[in-house]
Amino acid sequence: MAKFLIILGVVIVLIGIIWLMFPSAFSWMGRMPGDVRYESGNTRIFFPIVTMIIISVVGSILLNLFNR
Repeated sequence: MAKFLIILGVVIVLIGIIWLMFPSAFSWMGRMPGDVRYESGNTRIFFPIVTMIIISVVGSILLNLFNR
């Protein structure tokens, strides 16, 4: 379990560094077809449904690969 947490921390730090150095690398986040966005006047409602499904599927695949 400790190894997993260390690896997870390193991955999060690497993603943060990439995001800091190349902000456009994650510009697709939240702008996928199927993400619901509603803007009217001062009201903004955003539901990143498809983005969260993709992140969940990729995360599940990675966790299954590392747990075997």
